[in-house]
Amino acid sequence: MIELAYALALATGLGLAQCLAGWILVTRFAARARIRPARLPPVTILKPLCGDEPLLEEALASCCCQTYPAFQIVFGVQDAADPALTIAQRLRDRYPRCDITIVVDDTQHGPNRKVTNLINMLPSARHDVLVISDSDLHVMPDYLEQLVAALEVPGTGLVTAVFIGIAARRGWPAWLGATHISHVFLPGVLVARAMRRQDCLGSTVMLRRQVLEEVGGLQPLVTQLAEDNVLGQRVLGLGLMIRLADIVTAVTVPETSFRALWQHEIRWARTIRGLVPISHAVSTFQHPLFSAVMALVLSGGARWSVALLAFAWVVRAISARGIDRALLPKLGRHAFAAPYWLLPLRDALSVVETIASYWSSEVVWRGHKLTAARGTRGSRGSFARRNRPISHTLPEGILPVTVKCHGKRHRR
Repeated sequence: MIELAYALALATGLGLAQCLAGWILVTRFAARARIRPARLPPVTILKPLCGDEPLLEEALASCCCQTYPAFQIVFGVQDAADPALTIAQRLRDRYPRCDITIVVDDTQHGPNRKVTNLINMLPSARHDVLVISDSDLHVMPDYLEQLVAALEVPGTGLVTAVFIGIAARRGWPAWLGATHISHVFLPGVLVARAMRRQDCLGSTVMLRRQVLEEVGGLQPLVTQLAEDNVLGQRVLGLGLMIRLADIVTAVTVPETSFRALWQHEIRWARTIRGLVPISHAVSTFQHPLFSAVMALVLSGGARWSVALLAFAWVVRAISARGIDRALLPKLGRHAFAAPYWLLPLRDALSVVETIASYWSSEVVWRGHKLTAARGTRGSRGSFARRNRPISHTLPEGILPVTVKCHGKRHRR
């Protein structure tokens, strides 16, 4: 048992080394100066919507407040009774000078509903520079400008952006989700970039229409659970680069229960496991507090293990606070400062999710049960079978309105 405790102590050291490396890389990234692009081509932002969610209007409004000279926003829903449609209409009234198009189209193209929505929205996009942007994304006013600055670098085929998590409500489920995104996922992305990996982060994807057409368009992605990864791999296959914009965005963490948080994060874990199963298993080294606690237990509470746990806890807390402070200039707002007592629980939950991701391939996404299947290189993370709806309830008190789009009339 003591030998295993020593091995876990070594794992703790490796995890702390990565933790410190991530903090350093985040600090360097945050210190990079913003670049004003020489050209400012018109841009279309594609915002697929599905249901109401906390801070949705705030997130969507941040896109309407861009300082960019010429841009269009396309909001898309598949159901005329979707409550997100009301928010999109309200934003169009609230920002009359903003070029906003709303698409309501229930045409189904495959099991990935986000991609299906995007396929329906794409004909309404008027510009050749496209941004696929998640509905829960909060952005700074120079979001588009910095994306274009990266896209204008010669050899760039796709631009993406890192993000932190912001808790929509007070409570430990949302705090756990936010601290994982801000203090594990984000520095992990920068560590991967330092190791020459070029990952596409699906919350923000900018590319030219011509590049999208060269990789086959959106239709081949409709059977993929990790459509962002597949799109990124196809762009790399053209010999083009995936570049990281010099901005930091924020995503809403809406979970109010452990069950909701578990479903959300286990979907991530099982999707990543389908893409890179070995690397996913090795990622447990990112969570040094879990290995430090296990070393404490297996050593019978030896003094060295108590000191190791205290040291690891302090390092994790300092690096988390350091990341938050470093990102403040790019965010324009205070990032989430994790309560220190949550950090061991956060690491333990991440390790359990990693282990559980190998037990099953079933995930829940937007209220639908899906199966993530492993495939050949470039097609991993596809759907093994058609999605099965869990439930769909419509909100009460919705007044009937008529939305006309693409020659169809929808009542809600």
